[in-house]
Amino acid sequence: MRPLFLLPACLFCVTPLAAADEFPKRKPGLWEIKVMMGGREVPLRNIQQCTDAETDALMTTNFNGMAGSACDKPKITSSGDIVTVDTTCKIGSNTTSTRAVFAGDFDSAYTITVSGGPAAGGQSMTMEAKWIGPCRTGQKPGDIIMPGGIKLNVRSLAVGSGGPLGR
Repeated sequence: MRPLFLLPACLFCVTPLAAADEFPKRKPGLWEIKVMMGGREVPLRNIQQCTDAETDALMTTNFNGMAGSACDKPKITSSGDIVTVDTTCKIGSNTTSTRAVFAGDFDSAYTITVSGGPAAGGQSMTMEAKWIGPCRTGQKPGDIIMPGGIKLNVRSLAVGSGGPLGR
């Protein structure tokens, strides 16, 4: 089970993606993220994430790597500003399907709704993100700023970095 503090980092890449170029790119800068499970906000509300193209690509690559060969190639469909990703994974003797619907323009605001699969723990999960502006002084791309001033960087969580996902 992933620690809850990794949830905002994982949500943008909540399902394995076929290729980074098939998916909308977020506008670089500071994004404010609100997470809801089963229609209720989780305690980590108003998370902020400083992004750039490189750290978004890093997140996609590293979190996709966590799924490894357990998941089939996802089916990605898009229509206007909506991208739907359907994924089937086999974990041990269990097979699970996940659907993630990404809606928005990725320049100012987007929403991700996830149903099914272990990422949502059997509940619906929604993430609402809005672009606030440029990253603030002292922030660097990949920084995730949580309530209480706790700051993590996606690079330190990366697979193979020695961080918690690389162990």
